[in-house]
Amino acid sequence: MIKIEAVVRPERVNAVLESMAEAGCTGFTYANVSGRGTQEGVEVFTGRGSSTANRVSVPKVVITAVTDKANQKVVVDAIMKAAKTSGDGQIGDGKIFVLDLHSATRIRTGETENNAL
Repeated sequence: MIKIEAVVRPERVNAVLESMAEAGCTGFTYANVSGRGTQEGVEVFTGRGSSTANRVSVPKVVITAVTDKANQKVVVDAIMKAAKTSGDGQIGDGKIFVLDLHSATRIRTGETENNAL
């Protein structure tokens, strides 16, 4: 099993979730977060041609899913395709992290590993 964490633009969340479902990864959790990476914040236009830089953080969404390791490439490719902005993409489109998951247990039934998914 693997755990996939994708940090994406808020406006791309629905497209990413639909793409993940089509790739066979239907279970997920997501949370609205703020953060900063290569993008280093955003420039905010304050009117009359002036602007200010918000270098603290930008809004993002973290989508977390657990799936069988055999599905890794299909799910990651689906996320990349749906999260990327037009053309070759842009700074701020996000990141995908894949982690090995050693155990999973469904609380209600006690099922473990892939049966718990």
